[in-house]
Amino acid sequence: MRVLREILRQPMALFGFAIILIVVIGALGAPLFAPFNPDEQMFDGLTLEGAPMPPGGPFLLGTDTLGRDLLSRMLFGARTSLLIGLVANGVAVAIGLFVGITAGYMRGFAGNVLMRFTDLMMAFPALLLAIVLAALLKPSLWIVAMVIALVNWVQVARIVYTETRGLVERDFILAEKSLGAGHGRILFLHILPHLVPTAIVWGTLGIATTVLLEATLSFLGIGVQPPNPSWGNIIFESQSYFQAAPWLVFFPGAVILLTALAFNLVGDALRDLLDPTQRGRG
Repeated sequence: MRVLREILRQPMALFGFAIILIVVIGALGAPLFAPFNPDEQMFDGLTLEGAPMPPGGPFLLGTDTLGRDLLSRMLFGARTSLLIGLVANGVAVAIGLFVGITAGYMRGFAGNVLMRFTDLMMAFPALLLAIVLAALLKPSLWIVAMVIALVNWVQVARIVYTETRGLVERDFILAEKSLGAGHGRILFLHILPHLVPTAIVWGTLGIATTVLLEATLSFLGIGVQPPNPSWGNIIFESQSYFQAAPWLVFFPGAVILLTALAFNLVGDALRDLLDPTQRGRG
């Protein structure tokens, strides 16, 4: 509660928190808020020339190339994008914690192997690796989430490894070892609690990256596949109408950018609150 109160006192963090709250409410309440079925191709959803309807009238944000209501598709697309963001980032943080703690605590040959593998993964461009993995596997919501998780865990592992290496040299850890404490007790009762703030901060900041990466994969046609809506594949389906119907690109693009910005603002605020060394820095 203290952390939440501190966030609410910071204007930029409050703005980010408000955006996240609006997006989450819109995603959870999509069946209630959506004026139409997101997959329904309405008879009056296209002009006489067969072009998408502009914003206004019954279609608040206009319609897409098939006459479907854009607002309804964006609300249901928020469910897909946020679900992938939360699942993929949660898995990435879990993998990063496991690899970083194991390598930092064990050291020796096993620790070196884990960190050299981490360095190897970091050498590959994340987007290129995600494109390759997504192209090799059959794209679906869960496959896209796992692909994103497999390319996003390396930064968490590197940070956790560095912090774990510092913790194992602390006096209280050495005292526990001298008293005969087992590895499990040291890891779960003394090291892991110190890494929780790092996991929270990276978990929050990583959602922004995950949402952007999901949108990129869907825009490239190897992410979430139609008819399931996501913000990225809405833009992908409408890219040929960029000049004739710019709202089809502008509205989902603006939501993607606002959501990513919101998670970054909240993540920065959490970092400042949970890491005393960051307080006071601009």
